[in-house]
Amino acid sequence: MRVEKIALSGFRNYEFETAEFDPGTNVISGQNAQGKTNLLESVYMLSCGRSFRTRFDRELVGFGFSSADILADIESHDRKQTVNIRLRPGTAKKILVNGVKKTGSELSETINAVLFCPDDLNLIKEGAAVRRRLMDNAICQIRPRYAEILTEFNRLYEHKTRILKDWREKPSLLDTLDEFSDGMCRASANIIRYRAAFAARLNAAAPPIHREFSGEGEKLDIKYCTVSSVRDPAAPAREIYYDICEHQEKHRQAELESGQCLTGAHKDDLEISINGRPARSFASQGQTRTAALSIKLAEREIFLAETGEYPILLLDDVLSELDVKRQEFVLNRIGGGQTLITCCEDEGISRRTGGRVLFVEKGRIR
Repeated sequence: MRVEKIALSGFRNYEFETAEFDPGTNVISGQNAQGKTNLLESVYMLSCGRSFRTRFDRELVGFGFSSADILADIESHDRKQTVNIRLRPGTAKKILVNGVKKTGSELSETINAVLFCPDDLNLIKEGAAVRRRLMDNAICQIRPRYAEILTEFNRLYEHKTRILKDWREKPSLLDTLDEFSDGMCRASANIIRYRAAFAARLNAAAPPIHREFSGEGEKLDIKYCTVSSVRDPAAPAREIYYDICEHQEKHRQAELESGQCLTGAHKDDLEISINGRPARSFASQGQTRTAALSIKLAEREIFLAETGEYPILLLDDVLSELDVKRQEFVLNRIGGGQTLITCCEDEGISRRTGGRVLFVEKGRIR
């Protein structure tokens, strides 16, 4: 799958600009704050209808513009298609595929993308939220229904959190607490099944890449961690639901006293170890970067296995953060699909990959 051509109007710092991409590697070069990441952001949106940099669509509309449009010609599953995303502040965004209205989650049925940015190099050392986001972003594209379940869970979580924080001033709020708790348990049961399945695939795909990458026979292991009372995260949702309800009942009073949700999928994490030791505590900077790269490249392999095509790989200024050895490993692993790489200078990347170079300056592409 690939993006053949994209046109941006009023998007971020692009007044009106078009770009055509090579089916292989595309190097997007330019100084900082010129619009390179904005271009990558627009391509990422084609896969899910949302940005990886902001929650608010209004921030995607450029200063001085009343609206923004992304229009792209793509090819996936041996079919040429047109995707149009229209952003109008104050109204819901409109997504069209070949003129047919779609939701953001439905875009994943058209095209997929895997993003790797400098923040992902901290995937191992950062808090659990970063690793949950890794799982969620990938699963939303592989299993479109997951996005709906996740949205519902987040809605319930926000409502329940408000109840737990405000019930002392408004005791009547407790009348609905159990309803929201039950809803969170049901949504969590489904989320846990999806995450457990993805984590298992990640643990199968990432270690071989890491072993090759490290060159030292290091063993990477990825373990999914969820609510302690869940006996089998791969069990049917009904069984998981009853396990979570047990945990919820035991922690109900603690939730009331602390004002926090203590039961649910929002506590999930991936436990990553290298040679049997927790990477977050013991791994060196080089080891954590190698592990993070291996996990992101494994994500790409999972998409290939799922769809039969490589997803579009987006590397946002990540190569500049790597030493020459790690750069070469990444560049040697990205064949077979379309890749977009941003960098401040070409740095010979196009010569090393045979890729096409696009220069971005002040929102103009040449």
